[in-house]
Amino acid sequence: MEKHINAPLSQEVIMDLKAGDYVYITGTIYTARDAAHKRMSESLEKGEKLPFDMKDTIIYYLGPSPARPDQVIGSAGPTTSSRMDKYTPDLLDRGLKGMIGKGKRSIQVIDSMKKNQCVYFAAIGGAGALLSKCIRSSEVIAYEDLGTEAVRKLYVKELPVVVVIDSYGNNLYETAAEIYKKSS
Repeated sequence: MEKHINAPLSQEVIMDLKAGDYVYITGTIYTARDAAHKRMSESLEKGEKLPFDMKDTIIYYLGPSPARPDQVIGSAGPTTSSRMDKYTPDLLDRGLKGMIGKGKRSIQVIDSMKKNQCVYFAAIGGAGALLSKCIRSSEVIAYEDLGTEAVRKLYVKELPVVVVIDSYGNNLYETAAEIYKKSS
């Protein structure tokens, strides 16, 4: 099913999303990759605040290429999500409600998603130049020294993603594989 949603996410929207849904996101989301997740985790260990409020937000696992003079941002394709798995349950417990990346997630992340009623979206890997056209503004808000891995606040319009794991734990990677096996 095709759905158009706004970020930050409401609980009603999250509960309505199902694995396999095609979704277009409009609103404010944040970027963070490996190095930024590590820094955020270290900040939490020290009792410091995070660079943005996790409540109801979406993190896009993205480290964009440099923008050309006429662009808001460079190529904006997703990175492999599993590299953030060891940090993710803590962020979900703090209110993070959505993640955008590519690839499978650990059982610990999936269990935390069900407990916290969150959703995992996949963006098309290799389509970063096209995805960047959906990004209307980009502002570095933390860890500027990390370069492309700095935390950014983005405003996106109709960013195309697919729900891979919904808040009920339904996992498109598993169900699609089963459907394929049955059709072979």
